[in-house]
Amino acid sequence: MSSVLDRFLRYVKIDTQSDPHSTSFPSTDKQRDLSKLLLVELQTMGVTDAHLDEYGYVYATIPATSPKLQVPVICFCSHVDTSPDVTGTNVKPIVHPNWQGEDLVLPDDSAQVIRLADHPDLAGQIGNDIVTASGTTLLGADNKAGVAEIMAATEYLLQHPEIPHGTIRILFTPDEEVGRGTEHVDMLKLAADSGYTVDGETVGTLENETFSADAARISIQGVSTHPGFAKGKLENALKIAADIVASLPQGTLSPETTEDKEGFIHPVSVQGSQDEATVDFIIRDFTLVGLKQKEEILRQIMEKALTRYPNSKAELTVTEQYRNMKDVLDKYPQVTDNAIEAMRRVGLAAEPRSIRGGTDGSRLSFMGLPCPNIFAGEHAFHSRLEWVSVQDMEKAVEVIVEIAKVWEERA
Repeated sequence: MSSVLDRFLRYVKIDTQSDPHSTSFPSTDKQRDLSKLLLVELQTMGVTDAHLDEYGYVYATIPATSPKLQVPVICFCSHVDTSPDVTGTNVKPIVHPNWQGEDLVLPDDSAQVIRLADHPDLAGQIGNDIVTASGTTLLGADNKAGVAEIMAATEYLLQHPEIPHGTIRILFTPDEEVGRGTEHVDMLKLAADSGYTVDGETVGTLENETFSADAARISIQGVSTHPGFAKGKLENALKIAADIVASLPQGTLSPETTEDKEGFIHPVSVQGSQDEATVDFIIRDFTLVGLKQKEEILRQIMEKALTRYPNSKAELTVTEQYRNMKDVLDKYPQVTDNAIEAMRRVGLAAEPRSIRGGTDGSRLSFMGLPCPNIFAGEHAFHSRLEWVSVQDMEKAVEVIVEIAKVWEERA
């Protein structure tokens, strides 16, 4: 049986970085490289219906072993892509065994140092085996730790048919990091009653609330003319864009100034020329009211900026991204309760959390699959300092197996 660490070390070496500017699906074809490997490994385990569809999704089924006929079908889901924020090419994972609290200097860039003082969750890892990258790439624990954990749990359950459980669906998605992870999920094919994404952080955590999220784009039409004859005529679209960004609230409503349940307006891209420009934002809040308030603030900033450029135009377009999963999960308390019980049984004090972000589970919940997020052990994700504990990954495998058992017992 392949250990969760063995799997993880294989998977992170495959570059699966997604691309937010791509119009294809998946956004990068290289994501299929990992999906194809997962398909082969599932088939080798004996999963007869495992397949990779045209969109890059991997679907598979662990058949029921319970004699009960009414056990709900549950799904475990993780995403294969890694963040566009940091390169995922030529990842060189390093296992630091029996870590004793020392600084972890990453060898390919000695300026990249993982320190206990900067990573409070390391305090609980003394004596554990820590996996990092080498300093020039991210590690990919987000979310290849989750992928490896689901795969390890799948192999364990298949090799132990004496463990009673209902039908279990496995789903691996592309493009979660660019907000498109569930865009082409076939819910009829998935045919599950509830699910769990395995994409969380600290061991024992269970995320059952997320931001509600929108994308916003301001499209600017300036007035272009030759700069040598521009006096009184030129209205530079790039300067209008800069004025809008510079007019965002200072000291509040930004990712770097908010925490807990506070939302934000975050510019992520400026593109264009003096004639036309676009500014892209992400808007986040835990309530729809707060989301709409922030979008109105952005609209007012845009309109005020335009008063200084009377011959230019701008338009704000808002696109829904995902909504707070808590609105759905509160209607299905057993989904969260069963995960909490499973964690208790493996010796963990479950910690329900709100996540300042979203997961595939956010969208899946509103697509009819109540789907909280359980820990995968990933930390400092989207950075060169990303790390994960082998022991935390092993504990996540135990929790996945135990969740299946709890659902069967309570059916």
